Amino acid sequence: MSERVTVIATVLNEAEAIEALLQSLERQTRPPDEVIIVDGGSTDGTLEKLEHFARQGRLPLKVLSWPGCNISQGRNLAIRAAQGALIASTDAGVRLEDDWLERLIAPFEGERPPDVVGGFFLADPRSPFELALGAVTLPLPEEIKAERFYPSSRSVAFRREAWQAVGGYPEWLDYCEDLLFDFALRDAGYSFAFAPQALVHFRPRKTLAAFFKQYYRYARGDGKADFWRVRHAIRYATYLIALPLLIALTLGHHPLWVMALVAGFEAMMRTPLRRIGPRLKTLPLRERLIVLGWLPIIRLTGDVAKMVGYPVGVWWRLRYAPKIAWPKRQF
Repeated sequence: MSERVTVIATVLNEAEAIEALLQSLERQTRPPDEVIIVDGGSTDGTLEKLEHFARQGRLPLKVLSWPGCNISQGRNLAIRAAQGALIASTDAGVRLEDDWLERLIAPFEGERPPDVVGGFFLADPRSPFELALGAVTLPLPEEIKAERFYPSSRSVAFRREAWQAVGGYPEWLDYCEDLLFDFALRDAGYSFAFAPQALVHFRPRKTLAAFFKQYYRYARGDGKADFWRVRHAIRYATYLIALPLLIALTLGHHPLWVMALVAGFEAMMRTPLRRIGPRLKTLPLRERLIVLGWLPIIRLTGDVAKMVGYPVGVWWRLRYAPKIAWPKRQF
């Protein structure tokens, strides 16, 4: 391919995982022409590891340090420093398939090349909890409708000129920034393609508390960016209106109303169970029971985190949000 490809990422305190990312970049069947990683002020030795790796010359790696920057600022800094016409973005804490970059940029070589190519991502669990968390939170490739897929910036490639035309990643937004970037690109008329075999593997959060914090921040980002009003409204209606009403009907009117509660619970668990079913068959009985026990706890924790985080983001948006042209597809 004649066009240069720059791989970018931002990192913050990823000393345990950074070597896996760098080694997987080394193994790419289509090597990147350039790798730019921005460190946001790590205090655990991540920056030192990156600089040591760069000195070894095993990758065309450039390391930039910008303490205090958020993810959007870090990505924009990396792209501004990039020489490539094509930008491939990933994240710290992931492991790339050896052919990730080759598959991610392949659509750009077709007869009708797109402007943006979304790859995909899979959980890389190390415990029963992480296995359950991946089943609750992550779709499978076959669940994705390509025409409605908004790629995560842990696996996406785009033309540098498209990034520039929409003003880059929104630096005022600390979470959900890649989604707003996707919306801006679509609204500007840029074409998307889906490359489900351009895979990255990432480890889910290790604890329930870490997961709660993650989803609180995601929902706060939704509120800041004015995303998914209907989804959040349905969640509030389910937990604050429908659930109390069904409990009251069951206790005060007729016990058969409990069947509606059971049906609702089954509907909530249907998708995670379908996703995890094949993997469960390979586990010992004790681990199966642990995973199954975690599924509803994780689902409830995630919903509570979203209900707590979303109004915080809405309040921030009403007070501080910049005056921008909001995307058309966020509801």
